[in-house]
Amino acid sequence: MPDRRWRLSFVAIVPVLAAGMLLAACGGDDDNGGGGGGGGGTIALLLPESHTARYESQDKPNFERKAKELCSDCDIIYSNAGEDVARQQQQAEAALTKGAKVLVLDAVDAAAAGAIATKAKAQQVPIVSYDRLITDADIDYYISYDNERVGKVQGESLVKKLEQEGKSDGTIVMINGDPADNNAKLFEKGATSVFDTSDLKIGKSYDTPGWLGKNAQQAMEQAITAIGKDGFVGVYAANDTTGGAAIAAMKSAGIDPATRPTTGQDAELAGVQRILAGEQYMTVYKDLKFEAEDAATLAVALAKGEKPPAGLVNAKIDNGQEQVPSVLRKPVAVTKDNINDTIVKDGFWTADQICTSKYASACKEAGIQ
Repeated sequence: MPDRRWRLSFVAIVPVLAAGMLLAACGGDDDNGGGGGGGGGTIALLLPESHTARYESQDKPNFERKAKELCSDCDIIYSNAGEDVARQQQQAEAALTKGAKVLVLDAVDAAAAGAIATKAKAQQVPIVSYDRLITDADIDYYISYDNERVGKVQGESLVKKLEQEGKSDGTIVMINGDPADNNAKLFEKGATSVFDTSDLKIGKSYDTPGWLGKNAQQAMEQAITAIGKDGFVGVYAANDTTGGAAIAAMKSAGIDPATRPTTGQDAELAGVQRILAGEQYMTVYKDLKFEAEDAATLAVALAKGEKPPAGLVNAKIDNGQEQVPSVLRKPVAVTKDNINDTIVKDGFWTADQICTSKYASACKEAGIQ
């Protein structure tokens, strides 16, 4: 017959073991599941495409580095949609299935991304609209630059340059961005507001579906055919990709791009080098490192169930449904004269990266060593 004392001891131990197992399970949630107590969590970074150099060379690495610096046990799910709306939808759903506690979303299509926001909200997952504003949807935060101001900076730079050249009443061509990107609409709005108060005339204006260089080049070729090689004095291009494409079209038509000041945006390496070579007049420098770091800082706080750091949120932007708490940074116009004092000084691109053998002489002339 079994010893009764043994049976009593076993009965006493069982509740203790059960309690210990429960405490261990709770500890596991704190370590891996996010929320309060300083634990990590899973953060999804969803970017729209890779043909624009900034996303793989600046946004992704800077976001991941800052997030890991702030939260070593946070997991980052990274996806690039390749300019495919349906693929981005699938990537977002997969991230939610994997337990993402925050979605940082740079939308392929600002309106279509509302479906992603709705699904995230249904699962109580905060959504941060990154760089491009998600419109007509319930989102938590928006991080970008003052994009209407970006367009104004581009427009003001072009107007000033053409005034210096005595062409203030000439005709320009506008190569705008992707109509599915709300930012492109804001760039165009800002630039047009400047042109409307100047003596410049807009000869032709085109959108660039997908921000694709081939589409921008085709548009510029159509403009040249329509108004002639001598029918325009400058080009408003929404970013460096479209600017480079417009310049390629001019070269193909036998036009010296140095005679037609062309704008840009994003301070892409190729764009900066074209400025040094005298082919492109300016770009808009948006320090993507800080934009990505702001997004990572916000995402980590949300993954831990915390409020954003004091002072990070500095504006509210209307997305058509609500006033979205926002983090907005100021854009800077960059020409050959201040590349060294902005892009190089901040380490956005190093002198070694810019000043390859092809551009060594131009770098020396610009004081970039």
